[in-house]
Amino acid sequence: MFLPDEKHGIPHPPLYASAVAAGFPSPADDFIEGVLDLNEHLIAHPAATFMVRVEGASMSGAGIFSGDLLIVDRSLETRSGHIVVAVVAGEMTVKRLLKAGTGWILKAEHPDYPPTPLGADAECSIWGVVTGSVRRFEK
Repeated sequence: MFLPDEKHGIPHPPLYASAVAAGFPSPADDFIEGVLDLNEHLIAHPAATFMVRVEGASMSGAGIFSGDLLIVDRSLETRSGHIVVAVVAGEMTVKRLLKAGTGWILKAEHPDYPPTPLGADAECSIWGVVTGSVRRFEK
């Protein structure tokens, strides 16, 4: 059952009140809490948020896979440890931003990809902090 979004006429899936059991289901858990607006659930700052599709395996260790859609918030202040979308030498990439001594590096979460040091002369701009991802299991 999908209920239409009053603003856009787009249906929203129902949100069940209980979590899904990874073991044995409970027959008492049939109560629907309401509807779920995925934009509201996933996007804290709509005016500063964009989505981008992942290509490649460099972040698979962080649970980010080729084909995933990343939710990127440009309004958040970047900190060491954040996964960010950056443009390095004209190429868009997703990596973990880490403080390294007095500088910074962009680190892949896969052993086949070396870190990218960000020196003073690096052509790099951080486009935003990755706040979530969306993955489809079947098409």
